[in-house]
Amino acid sequence: MNFPGAGGGGGGGGNTSSPAGSLLPPTPFPSSTAGMNEQEAQMVRTMQTAMESCVGKTAMSGVMGFALGGAFGLFMSSMSYDSSLTPASQAIANLPMREQVKAGLKDMGKRSLSSARNFGIVGAVFAGTECCIEGFRAKNDTKNGIAAGCITGGVLAAKAGPQAAALGCAGFAAFSAAIEYYLRMPGD
Repeated sequence: MNFPGAGGGGGGGGNTSSPAGSLLPPTPFPSSTAGMNEQEAQMVRTMQTAMESCVGKTAMSGVMGFALGGAFGLFMSSMSYDSSLTPASQAIANLPMREQVKAGLKDMGKRSLSSARNFGIVGAVFAGTECCIEGFRAKNDTKNGIAAGCITGGVLAAKAGPQAAALGCAGFAAFSAAIEYYLRMPGD
């Protein structure tokens, strides 16, 4: 089956695909540089290479984890003010409205930043570890994610001692296995 721009004898491939009958594989991104001058095409290739590297994946996962953690922390901290039964909530309830809002926003910011940092660290450690394992094994399968989960869980819990590191490894590996198997299930 021939698709335009996918190489072979089809139309629209341009210089980004191998000629018909050639033993050379097509370039990795045949249609991404179509219609660009050489400088733009080089910049696209450089950005694609950076995003596919372990450093790029680690940085991107850390940034995305930070953003997700910030949003999650903001949501969870905003939910902690729905009850006035706790002593901290009763103390805030006795303040004037302006001070209540100020204290609430300050606390929400602290919790959101803390959650953002934690999610960013977990995302960066997991993605970097998984990428390194994948590069070392030269395979892309579920074992990479499970091993990366074990290492990440163990590293994050290492300060609490060896038993906590072992439990962190087992827990994060089990969670990673569940996610890997779910994501690799055949589609409907």
